[in-house]
Amino acid sequence: VLQVLDPQYGMYVWPCAVVLAQYLWTQRRSLPGKRVLEGPILSDSEELPPFLQNCRRSCLANGLPGLPVLGLTWGRLSPELLALAPVDIILGSDVFFDPKDFEDILTTVYFLLEKNPHAQFWTTYQVRSADWSIEALLCKWKLKNVPVPLHSFGADQEHLASSPLPGRHTIEMMIISLAQSEGT
Repeated sequence: VLQVLDPQYGMYVWPCAVVLAQYLWTQRRSLPGKRVLEGPILSDSEELPPFLQNCRRSCLANGLPGLPVLGLTWGRLSPELLALAPVDIILGSDVFFDPKDFEDILTTVYFLLEKNPHAQFWTTYQVRSADWSIEALLCKWKLKNVPVPLHSFGADQEHLASSPLPGRHTIEMMIISLAQSEGT
C-alpha cells in the first residue's frame, strides 16, 4: 500500500511513527512473547471504516492476512475493547494531536492499563504548542509518564524526526503506566 503524501489521508507516515519504529527496533530483543496492541493487533477508530480498510489492505500487502484489525474509538468502551485479550504494550504514534481528544485518549489508556496493570503505553507525539499539556489529565487518571530522550535510542537524527510539514516540529517520546504500579 503506497504512502499518500496528503496528511488528510490515513496512509500518510507521520514523523512520530518513524521515531516510534526506531524505539521498537532498539527494543526488539525484549519484545518476543509480548502482547502488543498496534503490533499483532491493529486498531483505528471504529468511526472511520476507510482507515480500518487501509489497515487490512496493509496487512494483506505485507503478507499478514490473519492479523486482527479492530475498530476502537478513544473514550468509548466498545464490545471490542471489553473483549480485547491481555496486552503488555500499547503503542500510540501521534495520538496527542488535538487537545479536545486528550481526555478520551487517556480514559481509554487508563481502562487498558487497569485491565493490564503491568502494561505500558509507549507513545510519540509532535510538540505543536507549548500550551498543550496532559499533566493534569495524567494526575486525574492516576497515570505517570516517563520521558524517553530521543538520543537514548538514536532517534535524535534529523532524517528520523524531521517533518515535511511547514515549520519545525519536535518529536517527543514517553512511556505511560499506572501511577500505583510503581514498585510492584
